[in-house]
Amino acid sequence: MDEDIAAVRERARIDEVVREYVTLKSAGGGSMKGLCPFHDERSPSFHVTPSKGMWYCFGCGEGGDVLGFVQKIDHLSFAEAVEKLAGKAGVQLRYTEGGAGVGRQQGQRTRLVDAHKAAAKYYLEQLTTPDAQIGREFLTSRGFDAAAALHFGVGYAPKSWDALTKHLRSLGFTDQELLAGGLVSQGNRGIYDRFRGRLVWPIRDLGGEVIGFGARKLFDDDEGPKYLNTPETPIYKKSQVLYGIDLSRKDISKAQQAVIVEGYTDVMACHLAGVTNAVATCGTAFGAEHIKVLRRLLMDDDKMKGNVVFTFDGDAAGQKAALRAFEEDQKFVSQTFVAVEQSGLDPCDLRLQQGDVAVRALVENRVPLFEFAIKSALATYDLDSAEGRINGLRDAAPMVAKIRDSALRPEYTRRLAGWLGMDVETVAQAVGGGKGGGKGAGTSAQRPAPRTVTNQTLAVEREALKGVLQRPTDAADWYATVEDAAYSHPSAIAVHHAIMAAGGPAEAKSMSAMLWIDAVLDQAEDDEVRRLIRELCVEPMPADESGGAAYVTGVISRLLELDSTRRIDELKSRVQRADEQEQPQLFADLMALEEYRRMLRTQAQGTA
Repeated sequence: MDEDIAAVRERARIDEVVREYVTLKSAGGGSMKGLCPFHDERSPSFHVTPSKGMWYCFGCGEGGDVLGFVQKIDHLSFAEAVEKLAGKAGVQLRYTEGGAGVGRQQGQRTRLVDAHKAAAKYYLEQLTTPDAQIGREFLTSRGFDAAAALHFGVGYAPKSWDALTKHLRSLGFTDQELLAGGLVSQGNRGIYDRFRGRLVWPIRDLGGEVIGFGARKLFDDDEGPKYLNTPETPIYKKSQVLYGIDLSRKDISKAQQAVIVEGYTDVMACHLAGVTNAVATCGTAFGAEHIKVLRRLLMDDDKMKGNVVFTFDGDAAGQKAALRAFEEDQKFVSQTFVAVEQSGLDPCDLRLQQGDVAVRALVENRVPLFEFAIKSALATYDLDSAEGRINGLRDAAPMVAKIRDSALRPEYTRRLAGWLGMDVETVAQAVGGGKGGGKGAGTSAQRPAPRTVTNQTLAVEREALKGVLQRPTDAADWYATVEDAAYSHPSAIAVHHAIMAAGGPAEAKSMSAMLWIDAVLDQAEDDEVRRLIRELCVEPMPADESGGAAYVTGVISRLLELDSTRRIDELKSRVQRADEQEQPQLFADLMALEEYRRMLRTQAQGTA
C-alpha cells in the first residue's frame, strides 16, 4: 500500500542504507560524499543528503531516493526494494491479498534471501546434534570453540539427501525457489540437498543478508571437492562476494585497510586475533569486481590513504596468486601489500601454533606488493652470476615498466638496480625499453567532466534553485515574486516551472522534505530535468549561523537583483524611444525599479 511505501522511505535512512555499500564522509552543508558504486572513479563525486532522503552522483548523473538506490545497487524490482527495506526499517507491509497470497506477491530476491536465512538457522541448529560431532571436532582442531562458531554462524549439513529440502518445504518454499537459490541440486529422481555431511559457512552480503554458503567436506567417502560453494544464482555472484564483509565493513572503513585471506577459517582466525578487517573470496580468484567493493569501503582516492594487504601461502601457488594480484593492482589507487609467513603458515595455522600476536604481526610486517612480485621473479635466478643478473633484469624490468604510478616507477627502478647489483642507468634503460604496460599514472575509466558554471548569473540561478529545493520554508517569502524571466538558462527555467507546478516553496511548508522533492520531481517535464533536480537536492550548500536560512534569502535576493537590472536596462531603452507624453511615467517606473534593486542588493550583501 502507498502508506506502507511512504513509511519505508521515511524510516529507512538513506545515509545508513548507503553506508552498507559506500564509506561516506562529510561534504559540508548537511551532505556526505563517497566513491560512486555505479561507475569507476578516483575522486568521490557521489553525494547523499539525509535530510532530503536523496542521493546523486555528479560523475555519472545517477540519482534518486533510498528505494531507487537499493533497486540499482542490488538489481531489484521496486517491490523487492520495498520488501528489503521494510524488513530493515521494521515496517509491516500489507499486501492486497492475505494468507498464501502474500508469498506469491513477494519478489524473487526476497524469497531467496528468506530461504537462505531459514537454511542458515537450520544448519546452525544441526551443529549441536550428535551427528555433527565430526564437524565440532574439526572446528576444535582449528582453534575455534562454540562461541566462535556461533559468532560466524558456522553450521552443519546432515548427511541425509533431503533433510534441508524437507525442512524448507515445510516452511512454504517451493522446489523451484530452492533450485533458483542453489540450495538443492536436480537429480533423475528429483531435487536433493546440495550440501551433505559438511561444515557450512553462511556467506552474507554487505547488508548482512545470507546469500550463499561455503561447505567443507568432513567424511572420507565424500567424493566432492574439499570446498563446495553455492553456484551462481540471482542473489549470489561469486565475483562480487567477499566472505566476512558483513562483519568487516565498518572496521575496513575505520582503519582504511582491508586484509585479504584465502579461506573461511583464515577469516575466523584473523578476526579472533584482532584483525577484524579480514575478508576472503569465495571459490574464485580475487578480481576486478572485488576491487570495486573494497574501494567503496576504503574511500580509496587520489590521496592514497587506504591500503590492501594480501596474505598468501608461502608456496609456489601463493606466489602465483600474488603475481595475479600484481596485475589487478593497477586498478587500485590504494597502496597494496603482501603478508607472507616465512614458514608458509596460513593465518589459521599461524594462530594455532604461535597465537594471536603472531597473526597481528603478520599483517604489520607486510611488504609492498610491487616489491614482493619483483623479488619473487628475481628469486628464480642466480644473482651471483652475470648471466643470472642479466636474465633477472630481463624478467623484472617489464614488471617495473608496468607500474603506472609515475612517481613509484623511478623508485622501483633504483630498488631493482640495488637488488641486482647493477648501475641505475643500465636498469633504467631496460625499464624504459619495456614500457608497454605503463601508461602514466593510474587512471580509471574516464568519467564525465564535472559541471562548470560559465558565469556569475548561472551560478546565482543554480544556488537559488538549490535553496528553494533544499530549504523551501526559508525561501518561501522571497521566492513568491520570482518569475520565469529571472532565469536565463532553459534548464533552470524548467526546474523553476516544476517547483511552481508543485505549489511553490510556500506549499512545501505543509510537507516533509522527501514529499516536497517528490512533488517537484512529479512535475518535471522529462528525465533530464529530474536528473538536475536530484543533483541540486544533494549538492552541498554553505552553512551559516542561521543554519543556512540567511544564505537562501541572500541568494534569492541576488537572483531578483539581477532580474531587476535586466528590467532596468530594458526600461532605459524604452525611455530613449518614448515620446514626451510617455516619459514621465517611464521615469517614475525606472526610479521605483532602481530603489527596489538597491534594497535587494542591500539584502543580498547583508546576508552573504
